[in-house]
This record gives sequence, structure tokens and C-alpha cells, in this order.
Amino acid sequence: MFGFTEEQVANFGVTFGLAAFIGYMLFIIWNLARTSNAGRLGTFVLFFVLAFGMLGFIAKTIIQWLLGI
Repeated sequence: MFGFTEEQVANFGVTFGLAAFIGYMLFIIWNLARTSNAGRLGTFVLFFVLAFGMLGFIAKTIIQWLLGI
């Protein structure tokens, strides 16, 4: 496809597609905190708990980049 290999297209899709999805999930968490009037502590807890899984994916990406895998 346009001179790109399947691996390059898949890598691009995973990198930017998942980044966009994570951004959208952060927007959903923020909207949930705003509409439920969670306050500062409630908003922090929502972001910490619900966004904790995203941290694993981001850490994996950084570790792979540092190790050159």
C-alpha cells in the first residue's frame, strides 16, 4: 500500500491509533468526573484508577524503545 510494508502500516496503526484511543478514553474519564461533580479528590481517583491500565502500555512502549527492541 503506497510503498509501505504490512509491518510498517501495522506499527503506524498501533502507535497512533492506540494513542488516539487513549486520548479519547482520557476525555471520557474527564467528562465522567465533570458531569458527576466528583471534585478534586474524586477526579484524581477516577484518573488514577481508570487510567492505570494505560500506564502499562505506555511503559511497555518506552521500555522497548530504550532497549531497541
